[in-house]
Amino acid sequence: MLQIEGLTMRYPTGDTALTDVDLTVEQGQVIALIGPSGAGKSTLIRCVNRLVEPSAGTIRLGGESVTALGAGALRLMRRRMGMIFQEYALVERLSVMENVLSGRLGYVGFWRSYLRRYPQEDVDEAFRLLERVGLDHMVDKRADALSGGQRQRVGIARALIQNPDILLVDEPTASLDPKTSRQIMRLILELCRERGLAAIINIHDVPLAMQFVPRIVGLRAGEVVYDGPPAALDAARLTDIYGEEDWSGTTRDDDPAEARDAAHKVAASVDAPEIQRAAGS
Repeated sequence: MLQIEGLTMRYPTGDTALTDVDLTVEQGQVIALIGPSGAGKSTLIRCVNRLVEPSAGTIRLGGESVTALGAGALRLMRRRMGMIFQEYALVERLSVMENVLSGRLGYVGFWRSYLRRYPQEDVDEAFRLLERVGLDHMVDKRADALSGGQRQRVGIARALIQNPDILLVDEPTASLDPKTSRQIMRLILELCRERGLAAIINIHDVPLAMQFVPRIVGLRAGEVVYDGPPAALDAARLTDIYGEEDWSGTTRDDDPAEARDAAHKVAASVDAPEIQRAAGS
């Protein structure tokens, strides 16, 4: 589904955010990106949909080169990439339904979207998605009246109404309490399974990633230093990703399941808020 080869991103300042990253995501596969602040996680996601322009390398979605597309073709390609944002990116004064339908802006003409005259099939699909994410009773509620978890559910529905091939998810639980975070992660994984969607989830909460996501990719200083199952994410590998740390009581090499459970106890040690750069991670 998604193939990244030799992806490199350098800022005009000379700082390097990503260095020669290779990554393949199969259809229907969900991966979690973990790593310290400034590791390049958000930059990688933004390079995939070219919100950030890579300095080198190639990105292919379904065999089609994303990096070679001109502006018009890129707009069409972005229909196939559903984006779920950390800060929700909702229009506060609009209703839940209107925010979800904004995911169809790439498909309808300017005047239809300006006048909010969406095709009936789009409205019907929005109702179905809102029912699926548990917000069908809030279709007319303004976005600024929603809780954080409800806002994120609106963002998920908005991404899905694009009918994308892949979801790009940037810190979906960063502003949520632990219970709501688990609900949102469970919902994203369920929807990906139901629709056969691939997804890349940038997440700081390592225990949450280990609990829900079957493949973990660890970035450090813009390079991939781990790519594998959560069960193999032991103390040595966490040190490769995050640097020296006392991981005793966090993981045990002889019992991956127990390691995953114990990792919750030290979530704070790897759960610092990400420092966003001007153009990405």
